Amino acid sequence: MIAPCGMNCGTCIAFLRDKNKCHGCRVLYEGKLKTRQNCIVKNCINLQDTTSGFCYECKEFPCKRLKQLDKRYMTKYRTSFIQNLEMMNEKGINAFLENETIRWTCPGCGSTLSCHRNKCLVCNYEVKNTDKPEINI
Repeated sequence: MIAPCGMNCGTCIAFLRDKNKCHGCRVLYEGKLKTRQNCIVKNCINLQDTTSGFCYECKEFPCKRLKQLDKRYMTKYRTSFIQNLEMMNEKGINAFLENETIRWTCPGCGSTLSCHRNKCLVCNYEVKNTDKPEINI
C-alpha cells in the first residue's frame, strides 16, 4: 500500500471510503480509475531501473514531478513524500510502516486517519498538526 512516490495509500481518502474504493496504485483491479492507471510517477521509466520499486532509488531523486507533489502534499495534507522516501531508504520499510501506523491512528477512536481530511472519518475527531508526530528520520 505504499506507492513508488512515497504516498501511504492506506491514508488516502480514496482507499478509506466505502464507495468507489481505490486499492492503491500498485494493485491491478477492474474499474481502476484512469488517474491511477496513468500516474506519471508510477509509470516512470526510471522505476524499472530500481530494485526497490521506490523513487528514492532513482538517479533523479527527487525529480521535478516528485518535488511538485511533495510541495502540494506538505501544504495541503500534512505529509511529505520526499521525507517518507528518505525514511524508507534510511531506516527501512518496516520502520517507516511502524511510524505511519502511529502517525495516522486517530487518538479519538483508533481508526485510520486520512491525510486528505482534517477530521476522523469514524468519530469526527478534529485533527490538528500537533496530533501527528513528525517523521523520525
